[in-house]
Amino acid sequence: MATTKKTDSGKPAPKQSAARKPAAKKTAARKTAAKKPTTARKAAAPEAKAVKKTSAARSKAKAERTAPAKVPGRKERRGVVVSDAMDKTIVVRIDVAQKHERYGKVVRRSSKLHAHDERNTAGVGDLVRVVETRPLSATKRWRLLEVLEKAK
Repeated sequence: MATTKKTDSGKPAPKQSAARKPAAKKTAARKTAAKKPTTARKAAAPEAKAVKKTSAARSKAKAERTAPAKVPGRKERRGVVVSDAMDKTIVVRIDVAQKHERYGKVVRRSSKLHAHDERNTAGVGDLVRVVETRPLSATKRWRLLEVLEKAK
């Protein structure tokens, strides 16, 4: 008569089937394969840490590039700069004049928004064109496209 191994509780230990053992080996093989870096990972790792440098010619070309006539899929607004005290940020007042739906009287409304001014070109009183962009900070969601008219 064959004896079975007993656990601490006194009950016989359950037998493992042969089908389960190879599966355990496969998962162990997968884990070790995942730990080994592939050549693609080795090649990508140094590039991720490297600082992106732009050539002088490229930065000059970017500075000379004119603003596009229309940026597709983005809202565009014209407004007057009310503050340029921050670095690379301007506050633009957007004035809207609408006819009241019921009474027909012209109602003037304005809203202020923060816009990114990369070269600090806009000054207070300038008429500017701004375009919607991804969130750049807690309040900045717009970018300066061009200065339409300089203040006197």
